[in-house]
Amino acid sequence: MSPRSASVNEELRRRSRERFLQAAVELVGERGYEATTLGDIADRAGSARGLVSYYFPGKRQLVQSAVHRLMHRTLEEALEREPRSEDGRERMARAVDAILGLARDRTVLMRQHMAGLLQAEGFVQCPEQRRLAELLRDTVARHGSPDVDADYPMLRSLLMGAVYAMVLPNVGMPLAPLRAELFARYRLDWDQGVPPDAEAPGGTCDTDCSRFFSTGRPSADRRHAADEPMPVDQSK
Repeated sequence: MSPRSASVNEELRRRSRERFLQAAVELVGERGYEATTLGDIADRAGSARGLVSYYFPGKRQLVQSAVHRLMHRTLEEALEREPRSEDGRERMARAVDAILGLARDRTVLMRQHMAGLLQAEGFVQCPEQRRLAELLRDTVARHGSPDVDADYPMLRSLLMGAVYAMVLPNVGMPLAPLRAELFARYRLDWDQGVPPDAEAPGGTCDTDCSRFFSTGRPSADRRHAADEPMPVDQSK
């Protein structure tokens, strides 16, 4: 049997990382952060425990990357869904509704994410976080901002504040008044985006997030750990 090519090994490594991200989102959403271990994530991903530590320095970094992936893909899907719109106000409305919708539909996961951001390391600079930032900056620009560098951090802070208010245990605020405040600030009409209790074109929020993680066919991916190539440490 001939050795696998470098491109095949690279694809297997990419899928391994994707499986860890998906497993982290699922388990933290089900159990919470503290009750989820790296071993649990590796088991759910069908991979060896040692592989997790290669791709991610620790659990906090893995979970933040996983949530940022869910956030940027949810936002991307909302911005590009049919009927597509290039109108800056409509795109801002979709962005607000996408992020607030995550706080409503994945409360435990987003609560754990907000708690993680308050830890010493703060934001994890990862590809998933950078893509989320790019989408939000583009949304601000299309909305007509004369100073994206100033207005993007403001939008990010306002969304984070709204999410925090929604996920606070026992005293969380409902989505509608927070949405109304953000819509008033950005001069959006209530019927833009996806108003509360309305159905988005193409259906309501799908609780299955597997489409956001490109792991390929489960039968092909969930192989025994011995069949997965260990990544080569390029720093040596």
